[in-house]
Amino acid sequence: MRTPDLFEIPTAPADPLEYAASKDNEPILETVRRAIKNKHVMLAYQPVVHAKHPEKPAFYEGLVRVLDGMQQVVAAKDFMPVVETMELGRILDCHALELGLRALAEEPTLRLSINMSARSIGYPKWIQTLHQGMEADKTVAERLILEVTESSAMAVPELVTSFMADLHRYGISFALDDFGAGYTAFRFFKDFQFDIVKIDGQFIRNIDQDPDNQVLTEALILISKQFDMFTVAEHVETEEELKYLQKLGVDCLQGYHIGMPEIIPEWTESMYRKAVNA
Repeated sequence: MRTPDLFEIPTAPADPLEYAASKDNEPILETVRRAIKNKHVMLAYQPVVHAKHPEKPAFYEGLVRVLDGMQQVVAAKDFMPVVETMELGRILDCHALELGLRALAEEPTLRLSINMSARSIGYPKWIQTLHQGMEADKTVAERLILEVTESSAMAVPELVTSFMADLHRYGISFALDDFGAGYTAFRFFKDFQFDIVKIDGQFIRNIDQDPDNQVLTEALILISKQFDMFTVAEHVETEEELKYLQKLGVDCLQGYHIGMPEIIPEWTESMYRKAVNA
């Protein structure tokens, strides 16, 4: 079987339902196709900080972005739900992984999480990209975190557990994204063996004032700790939310109050300043 080229643009889907959906979403699909063709795919880096020391990043998340026809950055939330089940989604996962591995190789102190869909497990180009990156730099595996959403993990739970067990041997860590969004069957939770769980932002919003979110988030933290999983609260947007989460004992924090996603990450800026001042 011929391995697909990373910049090869898929033709119309064979499945009739997928084809109908693609026609409705043609503008955003065309934006993604054009971005891939022109290599206008990039990562925006957002810090994930220690809850007890919010000034100290524990790691960064690399969030995939594309440029539209006006050279404006398009966030993943505007295109990923459309392409996730398509071939374009697999290609974007490959790009995100390739860019993340490159950043890890360029900055030896960096720890980075990269999003992937469980649908990319077994995708030849994705696997090839991962192994090429690990062979080029033996340190990247232990600094790489792969984030898988609850929804895609639950689509193929047995495949995900086998995949994770295989890559754990290389030192790669795994994060369960959007934990609590309603997809995870707890009978699979122990088998998954995620290293990190990222608590969905819907439970973090106004947590300092919302009793329901307080109870639910505390329960999710307790479940995570029972299975020795590191916890990250997503979408932290206020100082009040931050302080309440610190009190609950969450391990790490992420969100606009902590730091915005940046196309040019702070370690690149510091390297530039050093070069200019040398």
